[in-house]
Amino acid sequence: MRIEACSICGTDLRAYRYGSVRINAPRVIGHEVCGKLVSVGRNLEDFPTGQRVTVAPAIGCGSCLPCRRGYSNLCQALKTIGFQFDGGFAHYMEIPAAAFAQGNVNKVPEQISCEEAALAEPTACTLNGQEFLQIGSEDAVAIFGTGFIGCLHAELARIKGASLIIMIGTNKEKAAQAKRLIPDIQLIDPAEGNMEQKMRQLAGKRGIDAVITACSSGQAQIDAVRIAAPRGRISLFGGLSGESTGLLDSNTIHYKELAVYGAHASTPAQNRQALQWISQNKLNVKKYVDAIYTLEDIDRAFREVQSKNMLKAIIKPND
Repeated sequence: MRIEACSICGTDLRAYRYGSVRINAPRVIGHEVCGKLVSVGRNLEDFPTGQRVTVAPAIGCGSCLPCRRGYSNLCQALKTIGFQFDGGFAHYMEIPAAAFAQGNVNKVPEQISCEEAALAEPTACTLNGQEFLQIGSEDAVAIFGTGFIGCLHAELARIKGASLIIMIGTNKEKAAQAKRLIPDIQLIDPAEGNMEQKMRQLAGKRGIDAVITACSSGQAQIDAVRIAAPRGRISLFGGLSGESTGLLDSNTIHYKELAVYGAHASTPAQNRQALQWISQNKLNVKKYVDAIYTLEDIDRAFREVQSKNMLKAIIKPND
C-alpha cells in the first residue's frame, strides 16, 4: 500500500518520547492510516490495484472465542499494525494477509479524502468506548479530556442525542479549541475548584448519566465515580501508565449501582461504521486536522503536536 495519510495519535507520541514495552524495535509505527493498493496477492480479487483502503490495526487470529464472537480487538493472540507489524509512517506499508482474512481491510468511499479516512480508526475506537454506554436523548454526558479523542466522544454523544455534554479539562488552549469546534458543549476546569458544584448547576442533583475518561488520569477515574448518577455508566477509555490499582471507590459503585466498562482498540465492524458515518457527513472529522507534514518533517511534527497543543496532525509521506 502506498501511504496517502497517516495521523499521529497519543499512543504514537508516547512511543516516540518514551519507547514502549509492547513494541520491539526496529519497528515503523503509525496505525491511523489510509493508502492506495499498488500490489496485491493473487487471491485478493476484491481488492484491485488503485483501490484506496484503511486497515483496522488490531488483527485477531480468527479462531479464539473473542474473535468468533466479533471482538477481535480482544483476541488472545492479537497482533497490531505499528506494534507487531510495520505501520504507516513510511512511503509504503505491507498489509499482512491476516488483515485481509479477518476483514480488517476496508475500502474507502470515493466522496471522502484520505485524511478523513485515516481518522476513521480513532473514531472507531470512540465508538467502541461508547458501545456499552447506550447514550440516549435524556442523558447528561461528561467527558474528561478536551483533546481530539474527547472531542470525538462529544461528537458521538451529540449524534446519539445527549441532552447535555460537559467536557472537563485543565488545558485552557485545548478547551477553547473544543468549544470553538463544538459550540454547544459546556466546559469545566477542575483546577478552578468546585467541580461537583458546577456539575450540579448544569445537570441538577441527579448527577451524570454517562461519564467517559478520555485521558490518562487516575484522578479522572476517581472523579467519574463521584459525579455519576445512580445507575450511571462509566467508560474508562483512557488507559493509565504504571500502577492503576485502588483508584475506584467500590462502595460507591455498589450503592449507586454504577456500571464501569473498559475499552480497548476497535473491531473491523466499528471501523466500517466510522467510515460510513464520515462519508455520510454525519461526522465531520476534517475540522480537527491542524497541520499536515511530509515524512521528512515527521520529527518536527511530533514536537509540534505536543508544543502547539494540536488536536490532530497528519503525515503525508508521498506528497
